[in-house]
Amino acid sequence: MTTSEKEVWRLLVDQLPDGCVVLANLRVCGEERDHEADLVCLMPGNGIVVVEVKGNRVWVEDDQWYQKWGGSSRWIDPVDQAARTMYALRDYAEGDFRHGGPRLCWSRHVVLAHTALEQDFAMPECPRWQISGSNDLGDLGARIWETTASHRPFGRIPDADDVDALQEILTGRYLPSRDVVTEAEDRALEADRLTAEQAMLLQVTRLLNRVEIRGGAGSGKTVLAIRQASDLASGRLTGERRRVAVVCYSIGLSRHLRRHLLRGTKADRPVFVGTFEEFGNRFGVRSPGREESERWEHDFPAEVAERVSTLDEADRFDAIVVDEAQDFADHWWPALLLALKDEEAGGLYAYSDERQRIFPRFGRPPIQFVPLVLDHNLRNTRQIAEAFLPLAPTGMDIRGGDGPEVTFVAAPTAEALDAADDQVDTLFDEGWRPVDIALITMGKRHPVQEERQASLGQDGYWRSFWSEDDIFYGHVLGFKGMERPAVVLCVNEDGDRDRSAERFYVGLSRATDRLIVVGDPAVVRRIAGADVARRLGL
Repeated sequence: MTTSEKEVWRLLVDQLPDGCVVLANLRVCGEERDHEADLVCLMPGNGIVVVEVKGNRVWVEDDQWYQKWGGSSRWIDPVDQAARTMYALRDYAEGDFRHGGPRLCWSRHVVLAHTALEQDFAMPECPRWQISGSNDLGDLGARIWETTASHRPFGRIPDADDVDALQEILTGRYLPSRDVVTEAEDRALEADRLTAEQAMLLQVTRLLNRVEIRGGAGSGKTVLAIRQASDLASGRLTGERRRVAVVCYSIGLSRHLRRHLLRGTKADRPVFVGTFEEFGNRFGVRSPGREESERWEHDFPAEVAERVSTLDEADRFDAIVVDEAQDFADHWWPALLLALKDEEAGGLYAYSDERQRIFPRFGRPPIQFVPLVLDHNLRNTRQIAEAFLPLAPTGMDIRGGDGPEVTFVAAPTAEALDAADDQVDTLFDEGWRPVDIALITMGKRHPVQEERQASLGQDGYWRSFWSEDDIFYGHVLGFKGMERPAVVLCVNEDGDRDRSAERFYVGLSRATDRLIVVGDPAVVRRIAGADVARRLGL
């Protein structure tokens, strides 16, 4: 829209009666040529007027219209232009199924925004009532109204319903709307590209056998761990296939790793992918009961270490990759080292984020690692990453792109779960699919999660994560290393438990594109601090 068109549009919006609609820059494609209406006035109780606006200096010479254009002039025909555009728009509107009844009252008007006109101006093709100059702008609305009210009252007078229908017709129908899923998929492709660039680290460090890769949430650690395990097993990095184990703590993450690694030919994939518990089970060590915390921390790993120490060399591993290594207890590491063919030269690669240490154990491997730091956030949108940045390792560079703002929904802790369920409907209304959405809790598990775990078992429950039929219900303790485009984080706890800040950090970072946080603002401040609360709009 030109400056002159904007000026005239503002005048008409201010001067025309309530209920009138002024549309700008409407284009219509005719069979022989295209047309563009600078302005179209839809006036209930009156008619429709197509307005052609000309800025700069305009004059008539030898019955020909001219307009000053830069340092010269050009030939124009505003009257014919207004007429052709009016007929094209009228024909288009009347061809739409929503246009009912006899022909409506249409007319046209020319506005010379920067050219004054004599009151006695007259041309055969353009009477004075059908054109306004700069000296007429003070009552332009009335002049436009009179164009159909008094001078050309032919056709049916439109009412408010006609104006509504015309507005819909002239602005198009069945238009493609913004698709949040497509936008998320496009951003995910860019995040994958950025993450793939980090794989150069593996090439640079291919001769190192003890490496710890540290990085905050969204830095692509798990993607890099998958790539390294695959490269080692297939021999892409060194030209020699390695016998590789990939170990983590949580069941959900282990199933995610399996989906990416246990495919293709058997010779090119890791020998083992699973949890530390499953690693012990592989060698015949029985899992403790869930309530036997002492056996988990000491007895179970000791039995695993004793069993793997007796393995034949053919059953040992050339390299072990540990994802979410901060979850591992002190006593777990010796078992892994003993499972290597060469305890000194065998490969051990740990991926960790100390800020995501959400379990009450503090383990460090009894060896020296070469530390590498991933200081970029690639997997979350800028809005999500900025929300959890104060909780993340320092110095993270946000590169994940723009997305919707993070939403905070205030609810008392006791009502947070119901409020979170309501927000799932909000995500559906925005266009997200069930497979895009996860509702994760910080306190008590969601009843749907409890029901699915009871009826499907752990394996069946985690298989449902990749189902396209329903949203996923989870808990921050089991969701580390996982992500979904749209997440509702339910803060259904009081914030007094140990490591609540770390849990909150994990929860905030599980969404790649759309995040809704539900909880008590006072609890969130107590858990995460004033800076995070401010970033959430509290």
